[in-house]
Amino acid sequence: MAVKLGYKNVYRDPYGYPEWQGRGLPVASTPAGLTQTNEPTNAPGPLYGWAMIWTLLGIFAGGMALNLTPCVYPLIPITVSYFGGQAARGGEGRGKLIAHGLCYMLGLALTNSVLGVVASLTGGLMGAMLQNSIVLVIVAAVLVLFATSLFGLWEMRLPSGLTQAAAKSYPGYFGSLFMGLTLGVVAAPCIGPFVLGLLTWVASMGSPWLGFLIFFTLSLGLGLPLFLLAMFSGQLDKLPRSGGWMIWVRKLMGWVLVGMAVHFIRPLLPGQWGTIALAMVALAAGLHLGWIDKSQANFRAFPWLKGAAGIAGLVLAAFLVTSWAMQGPGVTWKPYSEEVLKAAQDSNKPVIIDFYATWCAPCRELEEVTFHDASVVKQAENDFVMVKVDVTTGGNPVHERLLQQYEVKGVPTIVFLDTGGNERRDLRLVDFLPADQFLGRMAQLKKSGN
Repeated sequence: MAVKLGYKNVYRDPYGYPEWQGRGLPVASTPAGLTQTNEPTNAPGPLYGWAMIWTLLGIFAGGMALNLTPCVYPLIPITVSYFGGQAARGGEGRGKLIAHGLCYMLGLALTNSVLGVVASLTGGLMGAMLQNSIVLVIVAAVLVLFATSLFGLWEMRLPSGLTQAAAKSYPGYFGSLFMGLTLGVVAAPCIGPFVLGLLTWVASMGSPWLGFLIFFTLSLGLGLPLFLLAMFSGQLDKLPRSGGWMIWVRKLMGWVLVGMAVHFIRPLLPGQWGTIALAMVALAAGLHLGWIDKSQANFRAFPWLKGAAGIAGLVLAAFLVTSWAMQGPGVTWKPYSEEVLKAAQDSNKPVIIDFYATWCAPCRELEEVTFHDASVVKQAENDFVMVKVDVTTGGNPVHERLLQQYEVKGVPTIVFLDTGGNERRDLRLVDFLPADQFLGRMAQLKKSGN
């Protein structure tokens, strides 16, 4: 979606998430000052490969964990008895029960997936707004507000008429489908804050197919335990009884939302303060969930579960702080100028130009990981001239000229120039790349100049 920024129509994404073009390579969002061409794109979205797999697995696990919140847990015996009653009336045993369970999961998935698509479609507008620091702070504040609901400081309540309409029972397969469609309404006081937080994240991506996929995966995680319990309803008496442990699960979800809030304001934090803030959240969550919270349960494994969650938070915090503290010096960048390029040619050195923006997540990842790798730093210092073009704010006429000269469609974009000043288009980088692979491109560029 084109967004008017006063002087040109451009596409902007607050975190620089890559899009997928027809040739299969990821390109990132368009920085200020560049007119986006009308080239078709396929399946845009910030997640792909292993990042998508691990994210979807985490969302699936989060959906399963939502079954342990106080508002969903009482629905388990109701749902199981409903499925069992439908199958008994049909007289077809387990096969009928499976069919009803699948209808139920389909209804649940359809409801949440539509929410994801709507959020992602409106996210095109939201994505342009999220370049504004005030908007980022407001979004983070909303997520923290939802988190306080999960911490028990206030309750999200729906109108009684809406809840009663959602709780109605209908016969046949439509009844199972309707139950899945409306479960989110009945359980909203508990799962609502978490789902709304996830909606905010999906909206920032602006990808309808990814919004559908994320919420479809969440729905599968939410519905699968109920579906399995319906298949084995005779084992219901072995489930842990309701109690304080479900309040503990709500608080766990609250800390997830706090972490998401920190993620949104990371572009506003200088240097490594974003990493430090995440470490502080992990530390606070670990201490609270593991030892400060006094929730109790009537099964023996609960204290071990609390301890494991606490230790996991402390380990994560220690890892983030250690990675920050042990980070060595990074690449020394020079601002762009014609004199710098001329000096590089005179010294027979290739040039690497990094088009960068602070609101671009892959840009920050490149800076914090790849460009702080000792081997990359050494190669850059000895054999290359490293130039950075910061297009965070836009409006710089020199930067606008460079964006058009090098046909930069988004950030991050890293341009490789040989010793003659000619670009090696086959080496151009438009997304995060680990240090070992980046060294390979540096080696190819250096070889082409010999």
